[in-house]
Amino acid sequence: MFDLILRQCALPDGRGGIDIGIRDGRIVAVEAGLAAAAGEVIDVAGQLVTPPFVDAHFHMDATLSYGLPRVNQSGTLLEGIALWGELKPLLTQDALVERALAYCDWAVAKGLLAIRSHVDVCDPRLLAVEALLHVKEKVRPYLDLQLVAFPQDGVLRAPGALDNLKRALAMGVDVVGGIPHFERTMADGAESVRILCELAAERGLPVDMHCDESDDPLSRHIETLAFHTRRLGLQGRVAGSHLTSMHSMDNYYVSKLLPLIAEAGVAAIANPLINITLQGRHDTYPRRRGMTRVPELLAAGVPVAFGHDCVMDPWYSLGSGDMLEVAAMGLHVAQMTSQDGMRACFAAVTDTPARILGLEGYGIAPGCRADLVVLQAGDPIEALRLRATRLLVLRAGRVIARTPPAIATLDLPGRPGSVDFRQAAGRGH
Repeated sequence: MFDLILRQCALPDGRGGIDIGIRDGRIVAVEAGLAAAAGEVIDVAGQLVTPPFVDAHFHMDATLSYGLPRVNQSGTLLEGIALWGELKPLLTQDALVERALAYCDWAVAKGLLAIRSHVDVCDPRLLAVEALLHVKEKVRPYLDLQLVAFPQDGVLRAPGALDNLKRALAMGVDVVGGIPHFERTMADGAESVRILCELAAERGLPVDMHCDESDDPLSRHIETLAFHTRRLGLQGRVAGSHLTSMHSMDNYYVSKLLPLIAEAGVAAIANPLINITLQGRHDTYPRRRGMTRVPELLAAGVPVAFGHDCVMDPWYSLGSGDMLEVAAMGLHVAQMTSQDGMRACFAAVTDTPARILGLEGYGIAPGCRADLVVLQAGDPIEALRLRATRLLVLRAGRVIARTPPAIATLDLPGRPGSVDFRQAAGRGH
């Protein structure tokens, strides 16, 4: 006897007509024609059932603060950092918690049930750290929130930042972060990578660094990060986020760099919406796209995930927590329009970030957690094309969010009826 059976599911791996049996919050059976009874049966009628979306890179301490205390007029990364510096003294713990919880509600409605959020530790009060640790516990029943101790103003550049970072880790923050390209010199940036990687090795923690978020092709801290990852035996526990300078590097250097990253077991996290918005701001034309070399990283064997990065904050005025929007932007910017390329973009907001975050029991197989999303699409490519409606979101086998199907009712002369955009697929012209 199952608690719940989802019948006639399409799975991301291409299988169709699959039933998923759930008991005690876990997936027990995944097979066609499951002959069993259940307390509840939901026929999804061939819709895509996927593990939940995962955001590998976000800033929840800043989310939904757009316009406070002013708007980023230039749209640049550096003005955003300066604006965040103006906002920090005005922050209150209650406001931080309120905005973060509101965003978590958005995330759940979009089927986003795991987020790695960087939290600024350069404020000696550590207000944001305390707030997000509180939020982490509050949302634990329905969302996995992983926190990165992030020295926004530079761990060496900002007075007391290293001590603040260590205090944040002692409070329960999960991951060591950094921002070497924002240190005052390249040498300081390299030194910050060494210090932070050694700290992570000493404490047995993962590393996730903002790395080379710049149009400067000589910003090469990812090379240093890969070196220290191998030196300290941190393979599989380190991610380099952004890596946008790689977009501007010459091909010869990149041909050397990519194998170094792969051999070190370092993952890459691109942030398509924000990379395409913030980078290239000093260009006229041709204007650089700014996102890192996703297809080349994948071809080299480097795991690549996509992050949302920002939603309505000093750096980005838009966003809704929709990881399909993130993946679709990544697909377009990287020109990954092949069938395999589009499926890789879907994996970049599901399976790959789940591995980077080390999520326990993620997936659709017996023994996995029954965290699932039913999408109004037949496969991952269609889900990307339509930014598919999240019909159902399940956490531990319980439906926690529902959205009505996106179907338009028409009242046109001679053509009344309804339009389901899925039906257009495969028609002749």
